[in-house]
Amino acid sequence: MAKTKIVSTDDILLMLCKSVTTVLTTATQNDINYSAMVQKINRTCLKPDIGCFVLFDGGFSGLVVINFTAPAALELYRAYLSNMGIPEEELAVSHTSDDVGNVLGELMNQMIGHFIGHVGKQLLTPINQNQPKMLTINKEVLLSINTNLDRPQARRVTFTTQRNNIFYMELAMDKTEFIQLHEFERQEDFDPDDILAGEASRRAAEVEASQAAKTGDPSDSLLDELGL
Repeated sequence: MAKTKIVSTDDILLMLCKSVTTVLTTATQNDINYSAMVQKINRTCLKPDIGCFVLFDGGFSGLVVINFTAPAALELYRAYLSNMGIPEEELAVSHTSDDVGNVLGELMNQMIGHFIGHVGKQLLTPINQNQPKMLTINKEVLLSINTNLDRPQARRVTFTTQRNNIFYMELAMDKTEFIQLHEFERQEDFDPDDILAGEASRRAAEVEASQAAKTGDPSDSLLDELGL
């Protein structure tokens, strides 16, 4: 008899950690790592210098909080925009700039979107997110989830940027387990950019081949005219 596979709350947390590192590493082209040790906490909080949170619900409900220190926020912001080709002189120099908060909110939206897609493929369970909210704060703010949780659990994970700046992610959700009853085929991950690039290359090759066919070799045209 095949061994029953169980996915726990901590396994879901691991999916979230991988989504955070995947999105930030791709967006900034810098290495982002998370601690192998996870901290159990009793509550989630927004903490200085920039706190960002987003709620999700569906197959299961929860709250994700990411607290950025000022150096970590600026490093991620500047690396992301520099990677997009924005000149350094146009970048903000203070973490209190609205532009920094907007960029981190956009990145968090991408992280949670990546996580939701992964959960859908791995657990066959749809969940939805609301729009991330960003706050620049200098004091701790307690957050509670506006939903019914039978056995709430909370975890905190420490992340490190390439320049060794720190930020923290907190996850609060109901204690849950997913039990796999039988084998199923999982969808393969794909990168839309790779698909677009492949399509562009294919079209370019077709255009090049078409132009070559129209132009042809002058010696071939001469032989055709002579009937040879």
